[in-house]
Amino acid sequence: MISIKLDELATRCGEWLRGQGPQSEIVISSRIRLARNLASFPFIRRCSDSDRVAIDKTFREAIGSVPAWKDLAYYNVAELPQIDRQFLVERQLISRELCEAQGARSVFLDAQETYSLMINEEDHLRMQVMHSGLDLESAWDQISQMDDWLADRVSFAFHNRLGYLTACPTNVGTGMRVSVMLHLPALVITQQIEKVFRSLAKMGLAVRGLYGEGSQAMGDFYQISNQITLGRSEEDLIKQVAEVIPVIIDYENQSRAFLIKESRKDLHDRVSRAFGILCTAQTISSEETLHLLSSVRMGIYLGLIKDLEIPTINKLFIHTQPAHLQKLRGVPLETADRNVERAIYLQDHLRRRDNGGAMGQN
Repeated sequence: MISIKLDELATRCGEWLRGQGPQSEIVISSRIRLARNLASFPFIRRCSDSDRVAIDKTFREAIGSVPAWKDLAYYNVAELPQIDRQFLVERQLISRELCEAQGARSVFLDAQETYSLMINEEDHLRMQVMHSGLDLESAWDQISQMDDWLADRVSFAFHNRLGYLTACPTNVGTGMRVSVMLHLPALVITQQIEKVFRSLAKMGLAVRGLYGEGSQAMGDFYQISNQITLGRSEEDLIKQVAEVIPVIIDYENQSRAFLIKESRKDLHDRVSRAFGILCTAQTISSEETLHLLSSVRMGIYLGLIKDLEIPTINKLFIHTQPAHLQKLRGVPLETADRNVERAIYLQDHLRRRDNGGAMGQN
């Protein structure tokens, strides 16, 4: 195990944000998460402080004994300052629940940020793998291997009929959550997004915001995932999500084509205004930044903005979040100061020497 300073992570992007995976113009990332509990301890909500310490120790020893994981970074989340915990949430490396929980808890991360192992979250262990673009199959291959390594070293709570036992009944069975993060600005603009959501709900799929359960859909980002795992195999759950995502991608592309054909001037104006504000604002909130970056990201894909790449915008979505800004600046910042620092950071990354040459022709 090694320790990587979080300040070092702040200067770069994880693999899932590289914007080079399949369908990455619309699909930001594919994630598979497994929930597991040790057979010899009660669920987290019934654990004593000493139970939590023992669970953390058991997993640290088991993870440390896996040869392939000798270079994982380890963080004692309970001892991290609030800003560092929030930083890991913004980076999608830990959940808000792990961030806000009490008592012994920790996380292991790989150097590329493709996976993390969270100890003492809602369950004793939450493993997740994140890949760029639509890449569920390889994400499943990776996390299945991780699960096997740990199953050889610890005894998980398992019922012959029900499957893996978890703190939340909706996770009982496989304990698996299959999730794909999509960028759907055109469906929002054309007011088709609610119709898509209703169709997904009928299929038993959940729609969440950028930071998962209970979060708002900022920047037109939506996470589509399965809701129930009981009675379904891992392959069935992956297939359920994998089959519907191409349909949503097609709807988003149709909406973008409609906007280009029927209201190109309005669309170009929306993208131009968004780009202009981001390049010239003297103070700007994280919420407004996400909203404007969403329009710019779509504009790049549609050829309305030149000389900018989607991975750059992906980075800005994360690096302009509150904790990231403070890590990059190196000092704590109040809200007003963060808004000023965010504007400066955006200008540094988006302004062009040719006075607007980044905008395509109408």
